Amino acid sequence: MVRRIYVEKKSAYAAAARELLSDLKGYLGLEGLQKVRILIRYDVEDLDEDVFKTAEKCVFCEPPVDDLFEDDFPRKKDDRVFSVEYLPGQFDQRADSAVQCVQFLSPDS
Repeated sequence: MVRRIYVEKKSAYAAAARELLSDLKGYLGLEGLQKVRILIRYDVEDLDEDVFKTAEKCVFCEPPVDDLFEDDFPRKKDDRVFSVEYLPGQFDQRADSAVQCVQFLSPDS
């Protein structure tokens, strides 16, 4: 079973999203753009339920500064959404770090 979770910085800590908004307005002239959100998507499979629940709060997100959404994330009907991901064979440091951290929780995972 594959579980999908999304992690987003809470608005007070979303510096990268504010910077991206500024870049999009400045470089591309998208003056009508009002808000940008950056969410990190994790697809987790073959992980015991207890280990997964622990990893949600200590590997995939930092609860004081992040919001975590399971399966899908809230958005308005007229929001525009697109995703960016690594190509097969490209090194994804975030994914590699997550795997290593989960292995600390459960060496058999």
